[in-house]
Amino acid sequence: MFKKPLADLKTSAPLRSSDRRKLKQRVLQSYTALQPEDGDLLVPDGLQSQKFSTHHDEPGVAYLSPEGDPLWFTIGKGSEDLIPTVYTLWKRPDLLPFLSTPAPVVPKLINGADLMIRGVIQHSPDLVPDQLVAVTQYHRGAIGPPIAVGRMAVSSDTLRSAEEGDVKGKAVYILHTWKDALWELGPSKKTDVPAPRDLKTSEVNTEEEPAQQAADDDGPIASEEKTEPSVAEAESGVNESGDAVAVQPDAAEESADDVSSLLRAALIQAIGNTLSSLPPSSFPISASTFWSAYVLPARPAYALDMYGLRGNAIDVKHSTFKSVKTFLRASAKEGLIKLKESKSDLMVTAVFPQHPDVDSRQPHRTIGDIEAKAKKVEDRVQKEREEEEKRKGETQVVELWKPFGTTIPFFVAAGKDTSDLYTIADIRNIVNDYISSRNLININDQQYINISTDQALANAVSVKGEETPEFMKRDEVLRRVRAHMQTWHEIRAEGRDVVRKKGELKPISVVVKIRQGRKACTLITGFEPFGLQADELAEELRKVCASSTSVTQVQGKPNSLEVMVQGKQIKSVVDLLITRGVPKRWIESSDQTTGKKK
Repeated sequence: MFKKPLADLKTSAPLRSSDRRKLKQRVLQSYTALQPEDGDLLVPDGLQSQKFSTHHDEPGVAYLSPEGDPLWFTIGKGSEDLIPTVYTLWKRPDLLPFLSTPAPVVPKLINGADLMIRGVIQHSPDLVPDQLVAVTQYHRGAIGPPIAVGRMAVSSDTLRSAEEGDVKGKAVYILHTWKDALWELGPSKKTDVPAPRDLKTSEVNTEEEPAQQAADDDGPIASEEKTEPSVAEAESGVNESGDAVAVQPDAAEESADDVSSLLRAALIQAIGNTLSSLPPSSFPISASTFWSAYVLPARPAYALDMYGLRGNAIDVKHSTFKSVKTFLRASAKEGLIKLKESKSDLMVTAVFPQHPDVDSRQPHRTIGDIEAKAKKVEDRVQKEREEEEKRKGETQVVELWKPFGTTIPFFVAAGKDTSDLYTIADIRNIVNDYISSRNLININDQQYINISTDQALANAVSVKGEETPEFMKRDEVLRRVRAHMQTWHEIRAEGRDVVRKKGELKPISVVVKIRQGRKACTLITGFEPFGLQADELAEELRKVCASSTSVTQVQGKPNSLEVMVQGKQIKSVVDLLITRGVPKRWIESSDQTTGKKK
């Protein structure tokens, strides 16, 4: 919302004492977790108001501290919905429920993206659509400071179901972020990012069983100690794994019995979920491998909420056992595993899934599950970055349509400029807005649109010689409107002027044919719109394919040339075109010697 600078920014004006009291009362009523004394902190004396418009022309009001930092804002004419800024959330980080996301996602949010479901690692319980939430950077065993505020697009139930299946879509519609145009209004914009904070038992939903807490993976926040990279480090690309995680010795000593119980639960989980499915040939397993590959990843995630422990604190050195060997020997005495002593190492030779404790276990979400999800999100973001880098040198092709013939009255009725060019997304939005504003959705079947009741729309979708139907599916309405418009295309390439032409752009054709008796050759046509020169292309292909090439005029098309390469060279030609910036979807290849389409 504030990705671009604010438009029509008015001069700030001091708020009258009576108006400030009313605003403070609104804040206390809207955010019931606040105490009366918090009102003076978040709505201080000397508060100022400043009207603005976003780059989407949405009116709003910002409420500034005496120093000029924006603390609250509203969006929409006459809106009473007070939204805290990141400045305010840094003063009271627990003001809103939270969702956490990995470090690589943070820059995307700052650049204007919404938070996707697949990017959520942890979240507060009982979230509902349209609820205001804070977005934080994910830290193992801690909560980072809020770096964005937005509204929920889905419920926490949907987020939980996403942990079990591949649910796509948006989780949070981002309204404001750290370092956006609203943040930049404040003179404190260069303030250091607060450190992450530990989880506290008192702030966890105690009505749930530990296993359920693990499923929810919730838990707001507590003291301030930095253990992971800051948001600033995340934005600059510093890797999380580069920073050591500090452990508080006192906390570890006090919870030795708890850590022992958690490690036993991890072993039982590992036996029941992972080790029991291993083939007999996988054994024996060395104690060190058994511990690092199976027990540690199975540590319960709910421990981070219940005890305020960091993942590193749930380790054998903080338990009553003090060493892995002592823990494994105790587990063997219980009948959970079987051991074999050797001079060099201790070996696990078998596990016993039939043990009563394994059989009666309650599966829990593990620290390994959380870390795997965070790694998956980070890998996906990294892949997107790499693909984005590849696209930088790629020719950008945009298909456009212009109102024409029977669609002109429709665009006039929709209040749109008939001389403009529109993308498919633009046309879809125009059609959908038109349908909604005129209540054209069929009341009996909402997937159908009433056509006959609106003359402009009826003319835009009618086909000559056919009777216009009374109603039509929405997708068919869109398809017909677009089909009756004039096609255009736009080509953008680095270092070249933008080319915008009337007509449909044809893909580059790469065809293998038989020429001169039984000799196969590869013919390339239609490359000129993409800024490729025939002679240069032929010379490059001669070197790449190690074959003779030639350039001739296409029969019947005086302005088109054809490059010929000896032999079946489809792959080499396509690869070269892609390296020259031609998008793969704009290359069409076929081998006519076999009748096989590619």
